[in-house]
Order: sequence, then C-alpha cells, then structure tokens
Amino acid sequence: MKFILAILFSLFIATAFAQSDFQKKFQTAFIEVEDGGIIELPEGTYSLEVSLWLDGKENVTIKGKGMDKTILNFKNQLSGAEGIKITNASNITIADLTVQDTKGDGIKAQQVNGIVFRNVKAEWTRGADSKNGGYGLYPVQCDHVLIENCVARGASDAGIYVGQSNYVIVRNNKAYENVAGIEIENTSYADVYNNEAYNNTGGLLIFDLPDLVKKKGGYCRAFNNNIHDNNHVNFAPKGNIVGKVPLGTGVMIMAANNVELFNNKIHNNITASTAVVSYYISENPIKDSLYYPLPENIFIHNNDYQRPDVRATMRGRMGKLYRFKLKFGKDVPHIVWDGIIDEKSKDKKVLCISNNTNASFANIDAENNFRNISRNMNVHDCNLSPLAPVQVNVK
Repeated sequence: MKFILAILFSLFIATAFAQSDFQKKFQTAFIEVEDGGIIELPEGTYSLEVSLWLDGKENVTIKGKGMDKTILNFKNQLSGAEGIKITNASNITIADLTVQDTKGDGIKAQQVNGIVFRNVKAEWTRGADSKNGGYGLYPVQCDHVLIENCVARGASDAGIYVGQSNYVIVRNNKAYENVAGIEIENTSYADVYNNEAYNNTGGLLIFDLPDLVKKKGGYCRAFNNNIHDNNHVNFAPKGNIVGKVPLGTGVMIMAANNVELFNNKIHNNITASTAVVSYYISENPIKDSLYYPLPENIFIHNNDYQRPDVRATMRGRMGKLYRFKLKFGKDVPHIVWDGIIDEKSKDKKVLCISNNTNASFANIDAENNFRNISRNMNVHDCNLSPLAPVQVNVK
C-alpha cells in the first residue's frame, strides 16, 4: 500500500511540475511572440494560475487544437482576472480553444484594431453563479471585430459582449446559461446573425448606456437568429445594469438608435419577447450630460413570434410591473414599448413594426405612470430604410 501511495504521490508531483512548466511556456510564448507569429497551444487540459497577456502585437494568431481539445482552466487563478487578455494590438486571431472558470472575464480584447474569435468557448463549468466572471468573450473599444462559431456559457453579465466598438460581426454562435446571451453596447455598425441564444435571462441586448468613453452606438442589424426559452433566473451581482433584466426577455433594445431587428425566431420568452425602452425604465439616475436616453429609429419586421400561454415572471422590477401594474395576465404582448418620447423630436419615427408573424404589441405609457396603455400596433405600421450590411476588415 505504501508503495502504491508513493507512486501516486510521485505522479501528482510530476503532474504539478508539468502543469507549472506548461504555464511558464504559455506565458513566455505570449510575451515573446514576434509580429506575424503563431502561438500554438497543444491538446490537453491545462490548469493555469495566471492570466495570459498579449500586448502591443500585430498579426498574431493564438491557436489551439480544437474547441474541446485545448482547454485552459483558471479555476485556481491567483493573478490577473481574465484568462486571456489582449491589448493595444492589431490583426489578432484567437481560435480553436476553450477558456474555463476564470476569476473575471474569459477573453478580453481592448483597443485592438482587427480581432477574430473563431471556434472559441468561454465557460464557467459550475453553471449559473453570481461569482462567475462578468463576460465570456469581451472585445471593448475595438474596431473590426469578428466573433464566429463560438460558445459562451455561465457569464454573470454577458456571454458574448461587444462594447464601445465599431464595425462588428457576431455570427453562428451559441450563448446559453448567461444573464445576457449576447450584448451589443454603445457600439456602431454591428451585424448579429445566425446565432442561437437560449436559457439565458435575456437572449439579445442592444444597449446604449451612460458614463462610457464612447457615448453613442447605433446602426445595428440583428437577423436570422434563434432567440428562444430565455427564462433563466437572473444571477447578476447586485448593482449590474443587466441585473434589472427580467427573466423571460428575448430581445431588449435600450436607448439605442438605428436598430433593425428582422427574420428572427423569437420563441417562448415568457416576459418580453421584444422590449424597446428608454434608459429611464432602469430607474437609475443619469449624471452624464452627453448621454441621450431614448431609443430612435427602431425597425422590427419579418420576425416570427411565439410564447406559451403563461403569466410573465414576478421577479425583478419589470416582472412585477407586468404582473401587478400592467395586468397583462397570460396575454402578454410580444413587442413592448415604454412609450417615452422626446417632446423636441415628436416628428421622428421612434418605432416601426411590420410584417411580423403572430406579433402583438403594447405601448405601456411609462411616462404617465402607465395610465393609457395602448395595444394598437397600427400606429407603428411603417417602414424605415434598411440598414446597410456591415463590413469588417480582418485577416
């Protein structure tokens, strides 16, 4: 027995040293890679205690052997918050690997011109938990972003998040068991298509928020997505704006402008299949004098809506609003607008709705304490000019 225990202990020590050796090799590769180089990560599961950081590089590829073959696990992370962090760079590709159980965000790219996430998974293996990191795949303040064929699970904010960026394509991805499956925030010129978002609190969020470096986004197209069964309890840490998103939200458009939502399947989201709201609905104070809190030029057309014959959630401020103030019962409208408008811009088209399948509507008149709720969708039967496809310049 002692002999067997000695062998097991020796194997444990050898494995620990091997893991430590790989960690040093990975760190060295990220630091020393030359412009135009490739960082090849081998097949296997590797326990890492520190972030891997790539800074100031050009034309670099970080490549594993496959999404489920090269797994970087940060469960015992001691240093840094992200699993992989990329900063001040250009033309970077991350492909064919998984990042798990990071202390903070899974993979963060900041101030990168040309960033590709391809066949990458970011997940927290314990599932939904407020102690999980905020974002799975997280490009922020980037230009020319492509996220394709990726998976995000377990983020306590957003699984796939693009913030304060320009020229973005998010396609063919899967996001589930996050608070927000996919979030586009203060971002200009984004195409979000052929994605599946399910079992999140909210499937797709398109937000403009105050107090950020990039003040305004817009010109976002979301189409051909399957946004279904996003009825997961909200597990965001207290104080996060997404903590106010009620479970059962398919799509929420908050304070954004020039958004075209079309050809999507939006099914079985029990509270708000599609909500178009101002920032005022959050009930947070606005201290940013340059921020415009109202949505404008929202075009919702040719989507397929379905929801079960059930009451909306009671959870959260908006859920309770649906249950007790709006009194929709089981007849919850598919498309909800808070009805708040800018008195100086009455002639502008805030919202056009046309050619959707099985769609119902309500203007909840939030500005007047919900006194004059209208379910007349005809006043929004109009069309806006289609937005142009987005082009991204990535290698």
